[in-house]
Amino acid sequence: MTSPALQDIVALLGCPAAGNPAQYLFERAISAAGLDWRFLTFDVLPERLAQALGGIDAMGFRGCLLSGALQEGAMGKGQSVLLAHASPAARFAGAASLVEHQTGGLFGHMTDGRGIVEALRSHADLAAARVVIAGAGPTGRATALELALAGVAEILVTDRSPELATVLVERLRELDTSAEITLLTCETPIEIPERAGIVVVSRGRDESPAMFSGLRADLVLADTDLVEQPSVVVAAGQKAGCCVIDGLEVHVAKIAIDFQVLTGTAPDTDMLREALEEFLSG
Repeated sequence: MTSPALQDIVALLGCPAAGNPAQYLFERAISAAGLDWRFLTFDVLPERLAQALGGIDAMGFRGCLLSGALQEGAMGKGQSVLLAHASPAARFAGAASLVEHQTGGLFGHMTDGRGIVEALRSHADLAAARVVIAGAGPTGRATALELALAGVAEILVTDRSPELATVLVERLRELDTSAEITLLTCETPIEIPERAGIVVVSRGRDESPAMFSGLRADLVLADTDLVEQPSVVVAAGQKAGCCVIDGLEVHVAKIAIDFQVLTGTAPDTDMLREALEEFLSG
């Protein structure tokens, strides 16, 4: 915004937006940072996304978060269709989770994968790690790219849809990366190879939780499902003695990245975790 008398505005565009904690968390972080900003939440139908993003641009919002089907709706076949620019992660994932208003137009980011990798770094050494990614949707694709950039030794991909998994494996093999890329069978339960040390689980909105065999105490298991804990995956990991990263920790890491991108200020992640627990239990 050009006038100091006007508040900067950030928004969530969701389909549906109800139940999304973004506004609750951002407002806590905005208050803690002493910023005179506003956060608004809107329900937007996928077919109206172009108009909604046009409004974000025209009214000079700092940016917006996208959830649900709107993430993929903002992108198409790896090329930005509604955004002026898009990050490599957004293009690779075919989805944008964060839209930033920059000089020259709207810029799409995909921060889901960065949030997962940031959460993993607190529990595991990613250098030379062998990682199973269960789920080849937008979050899984973004995570695979970030892990490849982080220098893992191997990425093993599985998905309920063999076609999605195969496409992701092929695209990963096209990257300039030293990571070995492996396609796992999509049988249920998913068998965790002995050589794998990390498992990242992401699932579509209407998919049932993934089931695993071969969970063990030396595994780091990260679940992206944002539900009251423990989720089905987290509970299975805890029973097996895994080092578990729940969906709350992953979501907090992602929101912290979103907040810093838009404001330039790093929020207190402990405060965000507390706020998220309050939101989910309320």
